[in-house]
This record gives sequence, structure tokens and C-alpha cells, in this order.
Amino acid sequence: MSAQTSPRTSRPFVSLIGAGPGDPGLLTLRGAEALRQADVVLFDYLANPELLRHCPDAETIYVGKKGFSEYISQEQINALIVQKAREGGGKRVARLKGGDVFVFGRGGEEAEACVAAGIEFEIVPGVTSAIAAPAYAGIPVTHREAARSFAVLTGNTKEGGAHYERLSGVDTLVLLMGVRNLGEISADLIAAGRDPQTPAATIQWGTTPQQRVATGTLATIAGAVREAGLEAPAVTVVGEVARLRDTLRWFDAPPQGPLAGRTVAVTRTRDGASALADLLRARGASVLEVPLIRFAPGRAPGRVEEALHDFGGWLLLTSNQAVRALFEFLTERDLDARALSGMRLAAVGPSTARTLAEHGLRADFVPSTPGARHLAAELPARPGEVALHLTSQVAEDELERGLTARGVRYGRAELYRTEPAILDEGALARLRAADVVTLASGSAARHLAALAGTDLTVAAMGPQTADAAREAGFSRVTVAREATLEALADAAAQAALEREGAPSSGR
Repeated sequence: MSAQTSPRTSRPFVSLIGAGPGDPGLLTLRGAEALRQADVVLFDYLANPELLRHCPDAETIYVGKKGFSEYISQEQINALIVQKAREGGGKRVARLKGGDVFVFGRGGEEAEACVAAGIEFEIVPGVTSAIAAPAYAGIPVTHREAARSFAVLTGNTKEGGAHYERLSGVDTLVLLMGVRNLGEISADLIAAGRDPQTPAATIQWGTTPQQRVATGTLATIAGAVREAGLEAPAVTVVGEVARLRDTLRWFDAPPQGPLAGRTVAVTRTRDGASALADLLRARGASVLEVPLIRFAPGRAPGRVEEALHDFGGWLLLTSNQAVRALFEFLTERDLDARALSGMRLAAVGPSTARTLAEHGLRADFVPSTPGARHLAAELPARPGEVALHLTSQVAEDELERGLTARGVRYGRAELYRTEPAILDEGALARLRAADVVTLASGSAARHLAALAGTDLTVAAMGPQTADAAREAGFSRVTVAREATLEALADAAAQAALEREGAPSSGR
């Protein structure tokens, strides 16, 4: 069944997905969609756990397979895929595999297990580390002036002698899973006729912030790798193209930018990749995306429907999620933006107004300064007019108090729910080790404090979020100059500087 013909059904279905080499941005669009559709996800050691943000409601199962020690055997994985696909009359199972499914990934064996069990499946190719890791190290595997061919090999030393002789005409050799046997492999290649002075490079954890590279020649690369302390997972390139690293080095070049060498944790919801992460990376940061909260539908959709029926007052939207949840609510009822005709729309700030605009609607009012208190003070509503606030179950009462004091009739409907995410100990440790944590909402501040404690440096989007952070117990708080992602990225850079120098002034 092709990617175009794999709708959600009650029948067992398996997606064998290449997770890519490590950088979560290298997952394919089809891979992300298959994860979103999955009921169960089996992932291994080389699949970046950040990719699990695409399937927040799925059952996730770690199946290991690190180096020479297998968490469970390949036969057990094959059986588990079939078992999970058949559960409950039929589930969608995603098998998330590092790199590409069919490049030394045993994907063929897993597909054969599906065929033997009569289970439909699809193959979602991934970006293989054989090409991506060298590329992130500044090494093209082909080059018009240096290499017109390349071969990808396993690090299995049983190949040896005659096998390597057959590769004598290949310009570039890429070795996967060979770091442990690199000395023996190098000697066998030299014995097979490869020039000992051929440039070589080994890349550990290619495409990730942990990327490290050792360079040398075929004769010296094993020693260089030992001296650098490089271990699996690693990719070794042998060929003239390895010489180009000196010229084309980019990803792991000496850091530049105000956040160079620093890790910034971006707290977010389950809604996928963060545009803030790209802005922070442009400033030199290593970015850790952390889901602190997740959204669920409100518990009383009938009340929302009743509140919106023939409503003609101010509709108050105080978050991007409120806008998204509103349109999801309308779509589920076969409605669209026309159902909001006759209402006046107020957005809490420019970001929420932009999200409205993405759905084809212009906010009738946005306060001069983002925040509930400013919306309450500036909303152009007369005493006796009605304002309906579509929000979550944890909305603060600042907006209600401000409008009620002005004589505006305030109503609230629970459009969605905000719930805490669950982080494992590894994710918590990485979060606590970050130089700066960004916060875009008061609920994120409260969830962060509950999950990881308050001994963290935080950058807050706006004074209301900063106040919530301080109330939650954070003392090192830097406030963005305005409620934009660019300003929040700048605040993160400022927070990092203040963390190393003088205490934050809490601006």
C-alpha cells in the first residue's frame, strides 16, 4: 500500500519508517505523517527520541539495538511488530529505525515478517547516515574532480581481502558500524591495494549537536579515532573527498553567534517543531525541544456549541491554541469561519492575531501591549456588552476581573484542556542541564517548575508569563521586549549572558 493509499483503518497496518541520521529535521514529511497516524511506535537506539513528539498519544516501545549488544533480538522485534499490529482487531504500528529502512537496517527482514503474517505495510525511506553524516562534516561523497563513485560498506571484518579488492575502482568508501574494527578494516584495505595515504575521516553522532570528527589517512585514522575517544555510532569516509572537510566544514565549525556553545531548551506543546528553535539555532544555540504540556479537547463541547449559538458579542482568544482548537471544533461539526459571522474577534496579542489570519480572519481588536490585563483594560466594549472567553480549564481570572470591573458581561467556555506532559529521567536531565529555558505561557512556567524544579534560567515571552514564572518560584527571569519569537530568542541570548555574569535584572 502506497503512502497515498494508506488511510487509517481498523485493519493491522505497519509503517517501516527511516528516522534519518539524528537531526530531527531530517525526518521526511511522510515519516512524520505516519507517526501521527500510529497507535504503537517501536523505536531503536539510533532514532532521535525527539521524533516521538509527532505521536504523543501512541504507545511507545524502546527496542534497543545499540552496537553489539541487542536489547531484544531481531526475531523478537519482528514478532512484536506483528503482535502489536494484530492487537484489538487491528492497529497501526510504526517501526522507527535510525537512518534508512533498507540501508543495513534489517528493514527487509521486518517487511518479510509482515508478508508472512499477512499484514499490510509501507516503506518510508529515510536519510541514511552514509550520506548525511559526511555532508554535515563538510565531506561530499562524490565530487566531479575527486570522486565519481562511492560504496557503502558494513564494518564486518569478515568481508576482508577479496571483497575489498573488488572495490578497488570505487573512489569513496563509506563504512557504517565499523569504528570498533577500524584498525583491522584499514589494514585489510591497504592490503587490498588502497593507498595508505588516502584521506579519511570518522564522524561520531553525525548531524546532531554531539557530532565529533577525527581526520587522518587510511593508515592513521584508527589511531586518530582512539586518541579522540570516538565510539559508535560513527561513519568513516575513505577517499580524496575527505580532504574537502578543511574547506567545506560548516555544521561543527567553531561556534558563532550570541548563543554559540550554549544549549537552550524550548518548552512547547505537542504540536510539532518550533519556529523558535530555528531562530535560536541561527544565533548559534544547540536546541533541545521539550514538551511540557499537551492539549486535549474540552470536556463539555456541548456547552461551547451552546455558547456560540447566535452569539453576537466579543469573542476573546487569548492563545494560539485557542484559535487552533476553535477551528478544530468547527471542522468537527462541518463548519468553517462563516459560523463566526456577527461576532467581533479580540486577540490577546500579535501572535494570536497572526494565527487567526492564517485561518482567513482578521482580529477586530488587539491590545497595544500583549496580555490578559491589557486586553481587559483596552477592549472597546461598553458596560452591558457580552464577552465570551474561549480558553482552557486553567485560565487565570485576570481577564474576567478586569472586564467585570468595567461592567462588561464576561462568559467563559472550556474549549480545550491543558495537561502536563510526561518526561523520562533522561529528558529531565537534559532539561535541567540547559543554559536557558524559554517560556511562552504561564502554564508552561508552572509545568516546568513542577517537572524540573526552579533552579533554572528562563526567558519569558511577555510580562504576564514572567510574572507567572516568578510566582512559580523562578528567580532568574529575563523578559522579551515584545511578544514575538524573535524577541524571545534575543531574551534567551541575554539570559545566557547574565547567567555567566551579573544576576538577571528581570527586565
